[in-house]
Amino acid sequence: MSHDRSTIEALIADYFDGVYEGDVDKLSAVFHPSADLRGLENGELLVRTVPDWLDRMRKQPSAKAEGKPREDFVVTIDRSDESTAFVKLRCQVPPRYFTDYLVAMKLGDGWRIVSKSYRYDLR
Repeated sequence: MSHDRSTIEALIADYFDGVYEGDVDKLSAVFHPSADLRGLENGELLVRTVPDWLDRMRKQPSAKAEGKPREDFVVTIDRSDESTAFVKLRCQVPPRYFTDYLVAMKLGDGWRIVSKSYRYDLR
């Protein structure tokens, strides 16, 4: 089954721009308001809401503001149909370098990230 990847790639490009620039408006536009973000912190599952995460992003300097080179890329995009996709990608919010696992769905107002799980390395 083959599906047009350009719509997902556009969503991810906006995600990458928002993360690199620390632009919470761009990030807010790509996430569904009910989405959550999940990762391990000190061996424990941490679950954040999108508003909590955006508030954290607002308070820290972006990679762009710190003059860091941009390091983001898509590892894989898996589309099961015209309205559901799984994306594995890499990006950074120094000193954290992330592998993100995103679930995106095509909703009434377009593609939105509905779930994010992540891991990171400190550098």
